[in-house]
Amino acid sequence: MQLHNRIDRKILKQQIEASTEERVTLSFYQYAHIGNPHIFRDHLYLHWSEVGVLGRVYVAQEGINAQISVPKNQFDQFQEQLSTITFLENVRLNIAVDDDGKSFYKLKIQVKKKIVADGLNDTTFDVTDKGLHLQAEDFNKLADSPDTVIVDMRNHYESEVGHFENAILPDVDSFREALPEVEHILQEHRDKNIVMYCTGGIRCEKASAYFKHKGFERVYQLEGGIIHYARQVEEKGLSNKFRGKNFVFDERLGERISEEIISQCHQCGAPCDTHTNCQNEACHLLFIQCDSCAKQYDGCCTSECQEFIQLPEEEQRELRKTNQQKRNVFKKGRSEHLKHWLNE
Repeated sequence: MQLHNRIDRKILKQQIEASTEERVTLSFYQYAHIGNPHIFRDHLYLHWSEVGVLGRVYVAQEGINAQISVPKNQFDQFQEQLSTITFLENVRLNIAVDDDGKSFYKLKIQVKKKIVADGLNDTTFDVTDKGLHLQAEDFNKLADSPDTVIVDMRNHYESEVGHFENAILPDVDSFREALPEVEHILQEHRDKNIVMYCTGGIRCEKASAYFKHKGFERVYQLEGGIIHYARQVEEKGLSNKFRGKNFVFDERLGERISEEIISQCHQCGAPCDTHTNCQNEACHLLFIQCDSCAKQYDGCCTSECQEFIQLPEEEQRELRKTNQQKRNVFKKGRSEHLKHWLNE
């Protein structure tokens, strides 16, 4: 059996979009020592392919970070397989809050140096000396205290569409950038409760240990991140302190946590929190676009990209080779062509 996908991704996307199969989207992570990540990676691919798992998985010597979807009728079998792996036997599965079953269209498992790119030298501090985990109820109590500082450990394009009330929102493009930026911001809050959160908890696992190493004493992290918090709030009838949408790294690009829309269309300024990628594959910019602008620009970020996708496919391919079309996939909504409405 081949241990990677060879079918064109466009065909795979069409198949999953047309499918009526019920699927469960979930994420999990676990820090653990994996002696041979390549063998472990092949083991996962072989067994998960058998039960129809789709998604994006990173494996490294330090552990595993997985965002996947599983056929609902194979979910029990998937859990049984997972429990046969010693360090994953009781791992917490963060089940998606707002799920249409179209989150992933192929299974991709990659061996990485780290399961989250943080730029840290893990040998310089104890990565297991983490902050105290908080369940939703305790998080809410601490959040109400004037002696607490809440820090969003995610990127700017994530917090733009949703975040906790009164949270510090670092203006960063990556987790690697967030660590020194947050350390600088927190210098004046050393005597307070430092409560961190992220999407599913994995970034805070490392960040809380790092900040404790840096001398911060009252360090906390939200157990299971925003995803687990949202489920606890619903199940226990707690006050929801999260405003807006939770950005997710799959085809959905977001899940609704509260009905409030706190962001704006990057093209016209109308209230909107729908992320999309520019339909021009040569650009692929991630940005926020309302339905009206999506119709006006054919799902593109600019009129130039709109004109480009009208060209014959062969001509588009040739132009991409000449780099006349700049790929903006890493800009995450920071293109100079967006937000024209700010100058109006």
